[in-house]
Amino acid sequence: MLIERAIQPKLTEMFQKFAVVFLTGPRQSGKTTVAKSCFPKLPYVNLENPSERQRVMEDPEAFLERFKHGVIIDEAQNYPDIFSYIQVYVDSNNHRPGQFLLTGSQNFLLNEKISQTLAGRVAILELLPLSYQEIAKDDPTLALFTGGYPELYAAHGRIAKTPNDFYPNYIQTYLERDVRQIKNIANLNLFQTLIRLCAGRVGQTVNYASLSNDCGLSVPAIKGWLSILEASYIVYTVYPYFTNFNKRMIKAPKLYFYDTGLLCSLLGIKDASEVITHYAYGNIFENFVLNEYVKHQCNQGERKNVYFLRDQVGHEIDCVIPGSKANCMYEIKAAATFDKSFVKNLTYYSHLDPTAKGSVIYNGKELFKYKDFNIVPVKQLDFSK
Repeated sequence: MLIERAIQPKLTEMFQKFAVVFLTGPRQSGKTTVAKSCFPKLPYVNLENPSERQRVMEDPEAFLERFKHGVIIDEAQNYPDIFSYIQVYVDSNNHRPGQFLLTGSQNFLLNEKISQTLAGRVAILELLPLSYQEIAKDDPTLALFTGGYPELYAAHGRIAKTPNDFYPNYIQTYLERDVRQIKNIANLNLFQTLIRLCAGRVGQTVNYASLSNDCGLSVPAIKGWLSILEASYIVYTVYPYFTNFNKRMIKAPKLYFYDTGLLCSLLGIKDASEVITHYAYGNIFENFVLNEYVKHQCNQGERKNVYFLRDQVGHEIDCVIPGSKANCMYEIKAAATFDKSFVKNLTYYSHLDPTAKGSVIYNGKELFKYKDFNIVPVKQLDFSK
């Protein structure tokens, strides 16, 4: 059975409003399936296919004219010059909506080509791996371990791959294809070491000097390689929130992975039962919850605007979502049983920001209110409300 993706209504809406829609995201997050599902009557061209790509390169103008009633162009980054031709074609057709649905799995492409050539003509949407609600699994820990890549969930009579089958091959393919396309890194083993070091530091503030020492690379090289990991949807950073607070706040960003299944694999976790006893369980669970918010934002066509709070004496809020009327502050706890200490930092920051709404998200079963704070089981978490 095909899993309906939460992004589909937004994708349909944008294609009715813009001449070009670019659907990006990690490899194998389901972009092609979503595009074909939303627009089953549109012709489909895959530029990862050498023969298809050659035909486009030989006469791009004739190619575009062939599909004047709309087309899905998959893995468009394989022929970046296509964007300049699309710009001219779209302009000559008065920016008529619904002409080109492009997909691609490299975020560098956005900065280098799309933003330059298609500004004002394109809507950009990001499709991340399946959310917890899309997976509809009862056990959050199992969902956390399995991750959200569609290949891990049986469809069309196929047997689903296991995380232990999928993720090592995913990383190897990523290293051999995407990394070399973005930047020709000679020492892929060292690059893989960096990825694993990042996994061991998930949910922590980024310490470039420490990563530099452990990898034997300069700090500028570490920053460059981390930008590659971000551009290809392996990791993302969450920055501290400063507004309305004093200057004694931590300024370094925290590091998270776009998929906790991939994270668990990098940490050497082989079974869901090992997750709750792992030293990084609390940070993995925190990553899982933050991913749910980031996925919700992407599915609405919005940018992630999630932050954290931490001062120099250790008062920390895991997740801050700024609002026009009030900020939302979330403490994220992997425990299955509520403890009143969970609201300690919420209480502290609520005095500094009295209008903020505070909640605890935990791995328990009971939804209730404690003092002024909502206590929310992760199974009932819904960022759309």
